Amino acid sequence: VKDPTAVERANLLNMAKLSIKGLIESALSFGRTLDSDYPPLQQFFVVMEHCLKHGLKVRKSFLSYNKTIWGPLELVEKLYPEAEEIAASVRDLPGLKTPLGRARAWLRLALMQKKMADYLRCLIIQRDLLSEFYEYHALMMEEEGAVIVGLLVGLNVIDANLCVKGEDLDSQVGVIDFSMYLKSDDDIGGKERNVQIAAILDQKNYVEELNRQLNSTVSSLHARVDSLEKSNTKLIEELAIAKNNIIKLQEENHQLRSENTLILMKTQHHLEATKVDVEAELQTYKHSRQGLDEMYNEARRQLREESQLRQDMENELVVQVSMKHEIELAMKLLEKDIHEKQDTLIGLRQQLDEVKAINMEMYQKLQVSEDAMKEKNEIIGRLEDKTNQINATMKQLEQRLQQAEKAQTEAEAEDEKLKQEYVNKSESLQKEFSQKEKQLLQLETDLKIEKEWRQTLEDDLQKEKETVSQLRIETQEIINLKKEFLKLQEKNKQLKRICQDQEAALQELASKLSESKLKIEDIKEANKALQGQVWLKDKEATHCKLCEKEFSLSKRKHHCRNCGEIFCNACSDNELPLPSSPKPVRVCDSCHAILIQRCSSNVP
Repeated sequence: VKDPTAVERANLLNMAKLSIKGLIESALSFGRTLDSDYPPLQQFFVVMEHCLKHGLKVRKSFLSYNKTIWGPLELVEKLYPEAEEIAASVRDLPGLKTPLGRARAWLRLALMQKKMADYLRCLIIQRDLLSEFYEYHALMMEEEGAVIVGLLVGLNVIDANLCVKGEDLDSQVGVIDFSMYLKSDDDIGGKERNVQIAAILDQKNYVEELNRQLNSTVSSLHARVDSLEKSNTKLIEELAIAKNNIIKLQEENHQLRSENTLILMKTQHHLEATKVDVEAELQTYKHSRQGLDEMYNEARRQLREESQLRQDMENELVVQVSMKHEIELAMKLLEKDIHEKQDTLIGLRQQLDEVKAINMEMYQKLQVSEDAMKEKNEIIGRLEDKTNQINATMKQLEQRLQQAEKAQTEAEAEDEKLKQEYVNKSESLQKEFSQKEKQLLQLETDLKIEKEWRQTLEDDLQKEKETVSQLRIETQEIINLKKEFLKLQEKNKQLKRICQDQEAALQELASKLSESKLKIEDIKEANKALQGQVWLKDKEATHCKLCEKEFSLSKRKHHCRNCGEIFCNACSDNELPLPSSPKPVRVCDSCHAILIQRCSSNVP
């Protein structure tokens, strides 16, 4: 049992063949442009409407169910850009209210444009998009649709002038009239005429298709040439911009190098100046240390003298036991003086501690400085040794003071005996104490001077630190500039590589352009030859065009497929492939020579 849908498709295909064939034959016999009232044309549109409606899916809407062919025809606008004009004009028509009326108007406009076959071919290729509108067994989804589209190419022979505005396309009833396709006995006798007409139509369709293909190829090649020229101009502009950028980068490179040399020279001058200043400060520091050593030696001498005086006092106290009362008063004074001296000694110790702390800070600061500051570290070590020696001497003095305190306790026992003897010598002791107080004042002034010297040294050290930090910042800036310089060099290399690649690409484009220009010239010449050639009829030619011999039963006529003239077998015994046919075709001797010359000139 056959599938009913397959039977429907076969019937519609046969009806389409009959309607297209009848329309072509009647139009050729009619001999002028067809109007919308022409019956075969109306029947063709009805058959096409039935073919497009076959297997159409029902689309649901809010109010009703829609089943129209306007949906798939509206897709052609997206697939074929030249169909936008038809779709826009159909939408702008004021009398059309239904989608079916718009589809009928679209078919009429496509026939007038002679592009109905091209539009429907785009639809058939896109099966995925058509599946939204048609069932899988629809005519447009099967091979029958492709056959109908192939038959529609023959309609390009017909010239139609249809008025779409005045027609009522919404309310027309699409019924096929089969009476037009029933033949009588009179029509059977005209088969030979139909065969001739069919041969002429085939030749005309073939030539038109060739012209259309050549025009399309020429337009595509023109578009490619334009795009290549635009891309060439863009690449040339980009090359010029890249070259300008390279020149600017080279100038910036030279400037950065000059700035780097200037910065290096400045840093060297700064380093030399700082070295000279550091050496001068070290010398001043050495001189100040020598003065301090001298002051410490003088303090030691004074302490020794005091110890000798105390020993003398002890001897005198042993002799003057009778002067106890006077000695008590003197001892009280001595105790006061001793307390004051102890306070001064404590102050000296604090000052020594401060000196130690300052020396430690100087030692730490001098460690951070450069290799030229090693001499300072050695001097600070010597000073620390000297301070340790001073501490040792101070400890010895403390021990002696303890011994003196013990002696004082022993002397208190003997105060009663020494009071009488001490009165006479108390005055002399007071004088000696006043002298010692003066010496202490001198020592205090010397210590103040040393403090001022140390403050000046600290200020100088701070200045040195600031200079060192500035030098470090400058060195870091130099390092950063070197890194930036390296980055710029890398960018320069990259730009050079890009320029080389672009030049290679330009060379390749130039070669391709030359090849495409040669191809375009060949195609233009072939097109001119096709447009200019005229297919001579057999009746018009009685002699060969080259040898001018008369044709007979033995000398038969042969057409040249390049120029269209008629020649004998001897003058057209050549075969070459042409742009219209890739297979080798009969060509006359003159066309054979011209085509071979052209091929040899095109070969690189």
